[in-house]
Order: sequence, then C-alpha cells, then structure tokens
Amino acid sequence: MGLNKLIICLLIVIPFRKLFSQETTKDTIKTTNLSEVILTATRTARQLSSLPLPVTLIHKKKIIQSGTIILNEQTGIITVSDESGFEGVQIQGIASDYILILIDGVPLVGRSAGNFDLSRLTVGNIKQIEVVKGPSSSLYGSEALGGVINIITEKPKTETLEGNVSYRIGSFTQQDINLDIKQRIKKFRYGFFANRFSSEGYDLNPDVEGQTVNPFENYTLNGRVFYDFNNNLSLFSSLRFYDQTQEAGFTFDDTVFEGDTKEQEWNAHLRLDHKWNDKFDVDYELYYTNYTANERLANPISDEVLSDSDFDQKLLRPEVRGNYTFAKAGTITAGLGFQYDELDRTFFDEKVTFNSQYLYAQYDVNPVEKLNIIVGGRFDNHSEYSNQFSPKLALRYKLTDAIALKGSVGYGFKAPDFRQLYFDFTNSAVGYTVLGYNVAIDKLQELQAQGQILDVVVSTSELDNPLEAESSIGYNLGITYKKGKWNTELNLFRNDFKNLIDTRIIARKTNGQNVFSYVNFDEIYTTGLEVNAGYKINENLNINAGYQLLYAFDKTKEQLVENGEVFVREPQTNQTVAVEKKDYFGLVNRSRHNANFKVFYNIPKVKANVNLRLLYRSKYAQFDTNGNGLIDSYDNSFIDGYITTNIAASKTFSKDFNVQVGANNLLDYRDENIPALPGIQGYVKINYQF
Repeated sequence: MGLNKLIICLLIVIPFRKLFSQETTKDTIKTTNLSEVILTATRTARQLSSLPLPVTLIHKKKIIQSGTIILNEQTGIITVSDESGFEGVQIQGIASDYILILIDGVPLVGRSAGNFDLSRLTVGNIKQIEVVKGPSSSLYGSEALGGVINIITEKPKTETLEGNVSYRIGSFTQQDINLDIKQRIKKFRYGFFANRFSSEGYDLNPDVEGQTVNPFENYTLNGRVFYDFNNNLSLFSSLRFYDQTQEAGFTFDDTVFEGDTKEQEWNAHLRLDHKWNDKFDVDYELYYTNYTANERLANPISDEVLSDSDFDQKLLRPEVRGNYTFAKAGTITAGLGFQYDELDRTFFDEKVTFNSQYLYAQYDVNPVEKLNIIVGGRFDNHSEYSNQFSPKLALRYKLTDAIALKGSVGYGFKAPDFRQLYFDFTNSAVGYTVLGYNVAIDKLQELQAQGQILDVVVSTSELDNPLEAESSIGYNLGITYKKGKWNTELNLFRNDFKNLIDTRIIARKTNGQNVFSYVNFDEIYTTGLEVNAGYKINENLNINAGYQLLYAFDKTKEQLVENGEVFVREPQTNQTVAVEKKDYFGLVNRSRHNANFKVFYNIPKVKANVNLRLLYRSKYAQFDTNGNGLIDSYDNSFIDGYITTNIAASKTFSKDFNVQVGANNLLDYRDENIPALPGIQGYVKINYQF
C-alpha cells in the first residue's frame, strides 16, 4: 500500500503551469476516424478487426434499431435468470457470476446471490457495448474470470444543444420514458440523462398465488461533465443514480405476507486524462459506488414480520494507468490501484471489508507487419485469499488482406465473495443452516453449545486453511475472413476451471436438517465453437447469422459416470441402473446449440427501416430431479428447444420525429419456467430528436 501511495503522489505532483498555458484546439485523438474502435480488450483504442482476442461489439445504431439491449442476440451470449429472478449473462457457457460488468470502464456491484441483474441498466445514452469473451483477469482482476461486458456512454461532440426525448409503451403496461441532452461549449462539455421505467408485472402460472413478476417502478439519472484544459489535459466526471421499488409478496402457512423491495445505487466517477507527449499518456481515476437493497415482508393485518433483510455494499477504487508508445516497437500499458470493498448485510454478524492492491502491465507489438502480439499480466494482493498472478498471451497473424488467424490463452480468477466467507443464515421454516467459510468453526461451536448439533461430518482442520480463489485457463483459436460483402469468423474455445466454490454438508442438526458451508472442489470445463457470418447484399440490406456449439461438463462427475459409480432408478422398470456416458447431459442451464439469424433492411426513400431477429436455443435442464447429483437423460427438469422471433420497424417523419413499432417473442412462445418469456411483448416507441 505504501508503494502505491508513493507512485500515485509522484504522478500527481506535476508542474501544471505548463499544461494550463496551452490553448485548446480540435480533438487530436488518433482513432477519431477509425470505425469499430474497441477500448475494453486492451485498455487502449484498437480497431475491432485488428484484435487477436474474441470480442463482440454492439453499436448504438443496432441497439436503437432493435429497441433493446441485444446481448442475448449475440453468438455465444445467453441471458439467464437465477433463483432470485435476476437476469444475468452467460458467455461461452460460463455462468454470469464470473462475468464482470463495467460502465465506462468501472465496475458495478450488488450481486446478492452472485448474479448481476442486467435489468438495472437502461439503453438511453449508450454509445456502444463491448464484450470480451474468456478470462480477462490480466487487466481486470477478480470477477473477470469468464469475460467482461463494458457499457460505454456517449460523449458530447457538437456546440449546439442536442438530445432526444422518447416514450415507449408495451405489453404488461410497460412504460419507458427517456430524456438525453448533451452539448459542447468550447472547453466544456456536459451530458444529462434521465429514465423512468415501470411495469404492472405479469403472471405465468395462475394456479399459484402471486405474480411471476410483481409491479415495479425505477428511475435512472446520469450527469456527466467533460472539461478540456488543453490538448494534453482533460477531465471527465460522472454521477449516476438508480432507484427501484417493486412490490413483494409471499404466502406461508396460508398466511399472506406483503411488502416491497427497494434498490438504490450511486456511482461517482472522476478521471483526469493527461497526455505528456505523443508517446506517453496517463489516466488518474477515482471511483466510488454504493448499492443498497432492502426487503420487508409482513402480515398486513397482524403486522407479523416474515422477513426483513438489508444489503449495503460499497466499493472505492483509485487507479493510475498509462501508455507509452515506442517508435516502431509497440506500446506498453501499465497500471496500479487500490480497491476497498465493504458489505453490511443481514445474516452477517458485523460489517465486513476486503482490500486489495494490484499492478498490471501489457505489451502490444507488431514485430513484423502481419503479426500482432499482446502479452501481459496482473498481480493482485488481497486481504482474504492468496496472491494471484494472471498472465495472458494473444496473437494475430494476417495471412492475406482478407484472412487472419488469431489465438489467445489467459488465466482468470474470482475471489471468494462476502457471502461465501461470512454468511450466517438459518432457514426458519425448514431449519437448515448455511455458514460462510471464515465463520464456520465459531458458529459450529455455538450451535454445539446450544445442543443443536447431532454430529460434525468433517474435521475442523479442513476449515482451517483459507478458501482459495476460483480460477480458469481459457484458450481461443480463430480465423476471420473479410472481403467485399462478406464478413465471417470461426472461433474455437475451451475454458478449464478448478477450485470452484460450492456448498457441502459439514454437520447434521438434531432437527434432522443439515449445516452447510463452502469448499473448493469442483473442476469443470466449457468447450465448443462459434461461427458468425455477415453478408451485405447492398447498401440497405444486411444479413447476419451465428451459431454456437457448447459442451459443458463437471470433470469429476464425468469420471464417476465412466467408472459406473452414478446410478438412477429407471422409470419404466423401477430398477436401479448405472448412468452411461451418453446419458450425462452436462451442466445446469447450458444448451448444446444456440443460433441466431438477423435481417436489417433500410428503406431510405421513405425514411424507414425494418429488422427481424430469430433466436434458437436447444433444450437444457434447470436442476437435478432424481438426486444423483448430475443432469442426465432420466431427469424431468428439461426445457425443450425453442425459437423466439423479434421484429421492429421504424419510420422517421421530417428530420426529428421517429416512431418505432415492434414485438419481441412474436410467435408467443411461453413456458412458466422461463420468467423472461411471458408471451408476445409488443411496444410502440415515439422519439423526438433535437
């Protein structure tokens, strides 16, 4: 920590008089005229087509045409819901718990059950979304074990006031209202964005009391300020606020409990960009975020409280990073920072904190004209687990003007979270207990003293050593073809995980229930291929298609099946049989096949456009139903493969007025086990651009 402070102080204490004396002229960013510029993959501005890493770029234009954040319409990216109903993202078969979510390059927090809820994000002022697939801890540390999603907002450019106001109404009385304004006034730029989104909710299973999704209302406010002191020094600041209230209800022992869930989020982001000369630039960044969630359920008649929970997480992160470009010898990117995490939560004895220091470096070089090499690594020193070093290597070789080969290998890790270390929860209705690893021994002793423990099934010495960080090694090998009207890419991938953290029984209680804690033991892998192809028929008509083949298995369970050690009761004969290799389906919530087909048609004569998107997901299982610890063909929790059809059409009147009509899930596919698909979701959106 002392070294970090010293370096930061040395970088900040600068003779600023020289900097402020220079006059401001037009932007001199070298990448201004480049198309498809990506920032997330290397932390430097790079064209998408030149990257050796598997990256997906979603432009603002595509988001507007589709009328939604279209992450789940990208090859290899699936949106999934967890047990809390939160909607997250699965990349290359890697669960959303391991995907880092950024906004303007800084992380968002608030994963009460491991999954980040994407519904907290709105699309009104997004410039583009960048998705880096595979381990990215060499630049971003913990949470980036499976990939990174960076949502980048727009920067004001013109000196005239510009912006838009929009109103969208859709099925289930969904109402989405946006206001976005931005302007540049000489050295000063500002942007302000406001959004209100609400829904009356819906019910997919009328036989069960309560709604599948309860009514809610949320607001997002985001103010951004930019100031260009001169060509070499600029300031960026952003303040974002999110607030949501949602009705909640639960029936227990024929008693109805009612209440609401409230969420709030603050993000404050300050960055000073300093260009020392044509070769060297430095960013000084300070970021703070706070996420809170509160839920209270009580009997409206007797005021008996069923549950009253609080979640309050804070993160503070100062970081300094810089780039130095050698003459014809590549670019070095390096950074260092400090991160402080704090969580005060119901079921924790007290407020808990983490802190970590990190240092990373990356070298991006073209040793010969056709070969690009990126090599880098990051060192993390954490207060609660062993130090981590995360290396990465990526190469791209241009065979011809149209064909390029690329490959990468990288290490990713995820630190044990607060819940896995400090949880202290007893289910009052059923009676089981879940204990975090760091408090398990003390809490077991308390339960034993109270006479609640029948026997302890693990040695306490097994709980003495620190819980290790989960880790993975990811491999990607691809080939791209881009010529004329064609744009095609094939990517092979594999991700090997070890030390995954899961629950296990550590003791049995006198009430017949169990005490659970967390342990490192799972080893899994995800492997497969992705194919993307695009064909531009003419200036106004584009066709794109994508396909992913995915295999996702637990290595230990695979071996048990091969050894004939996993059994199941055969439903027709009621006899116990061994599960064969062909019967082992793989990990929960993973589909073997995913595909998409998209048509974008622009009609300039009438100032209109139409886009059609077809999405296919093959069958997958939600959980193990026969109790043998894995998903096999004898389980009955499978959801059959299905196709969803999304369509949107837009028409511009005069210059500034636009109307969009659309429908998601046009074929009205429904399944009460898929809350995100409640049937046809039609909408009308009116937008005024000024």
